[in-house]
Amino acid sequence: MTVRTRFAPSPTGYLHVGGARTALFSYLFARKHGGQFILRIEDTDLERSTPESVNAILEGMTWLGLEYDEGPFYQTQHFERYQAVIDELLDKGLAYRCTCSKERIDKLRERQMAAKVKPRYDGHCRGHKIDPEEPHVVRFANPVDGLVVVDDRIRGRVAFNNGELDDLIIRRSDGSPTYNLTVVVDDADMGITDVIRGDDHLGNTPRQINILNAWGKKPPRYAHVPMILGDDGSRLSKRHGAVSVIAYRDQGYLPEALLNYLVRLGWSHGDQEIFSLDEMIAFFDIESVNKAASAFNRDKLDWLNQHYMQHSDPLRIAHLLSPHLGALDIDPAHGPELTAVVTAQAARAKTLRELADISTFIYRDFDDYDESSAKKHLRPVAREPLARLRTALEMLALDDWKPDTLHHVVDRVAAELEVNMGKVAQPLRVAIVGRAASPGIDVTLQLVGKEATLRRIDRALAWIDDRQSQN
Repeated sequence: MTVRTRFAPSPTGYLHVGGARTALFSYLFARKHGGQFILRIEDTDLERSTPESVNAILEGMTWLGLEYDEGPFYQTQHFERYQAVIDELLDKGLAYRCTCSKERIDKLRERQMAAKVKPRYDGHCRGHKIDPEEPHVVRFANPVDGLVVVDDRIRGRVAFNNGELDDLIIRRSDGSPTYNLTVVVDDADMGITDVIRGDDHLGNTPRQINILNAWGKKPPRYAHVPMILGDDGSRLSKRHGAVSVIAYRDQGYLPEALLNYLVRLGWSHGDQEIFSLDEMIAFFDIESVNKAASAFNRDKLDWLNQHYMQHSDPLRIAHLLSPHLGALDIDPAHGPELTAVVTAQAARAKTLRELADISTFIYRDFDDYDESSAKKHLRPVAREPLARLRTALEMLALDDWKPDTLHHVVDRVAAELEVNMGKVAQPLRVAIVGRAASPGIDVTLQLVGKEATLRRIDRALAWIDDRQSQN
């Protein structure tokens, strides 16, 4: 049997990280077993589904690199098929028309809740002959006794009493099919062997199994993945930060970092933390997914992202960094090679956006000094080292503006003044960068360039003189 999994989001919003993890688990399971991974867009909610949401889902899947073998399929293109199945169920007495009003259903629900009985439809129209021309819904005739057993590959054996399941609506009064019917038809028609989805769908599973059994179709195997919680223990939401896959991209995260983080949310392989996609496929086991919910930890994601930024091809990181610099009105063509910036700065940033932010000094003069850095390092005692450095650096030819030569200049000035190198390098760093943190001073000087270096030293000297005159 060829394994076939599916990811079936509803296009009523963005692709969130919970959905992305479900897609990843479905993808890995299919790849591990040499099967197919199908993308299905469940867009039957015509009021809430939007083309923008469809595009967001497709964009998120592409960015993550979760390539599907078939699809995307759209449920709105299969309405005739759903209607044919509903008619088949009606003809076989496995479904029936219902004319109960909303008022009757509401009163029934009130009585049941008052009696502390689980609210469900009472089968009032079951067995009645109802004119198809009369306004009605169609309900599935759920078995009235027995158990539905779900052998869930994550949660284990879960049993549901048919007596607690009502005759759910499978066609609305406007003629549109409902979720539980369309899912059943699509899973059967597409030959889905394994359904991996969020555990918020577990309550739908016995209903779908009953429809499949009544229809004469073999149910797929199910695995319900626990939800993702925020770091405060509540369900992950916008208040915990970005929950959209594309939002993480825009914030400067790498797709491989987010995938690596998501696969470890509820699954592990020994103590290993870093996984390539090939390793995920090789090691992933759906039955090893934890039953308990997992908490989203941004610090862990940041750690992974920084790891990938440091250890990926600098040329690729440079390509991904470029639009983040553009968002800061910086044209990276007007500066050093972007790969040199990445090599120098990647270890100092957790995201591409942060990498762009801390690299702005390379491309343009800063507005103000960091107050604490200037107070500590741009004191009157720093004037002579800065003046000597300016003279020495001005004498360097552009061809000599290289880390080794620049380091030698700074080292020589420190030796002449008989002070340790930090007494020279730190004032110079603050003068050039505006703060006391940057790559090595030789690399920093090379990245900034000779003209900007001399200009910023002049500014620092003037700043020192101005502060001294005020005192």
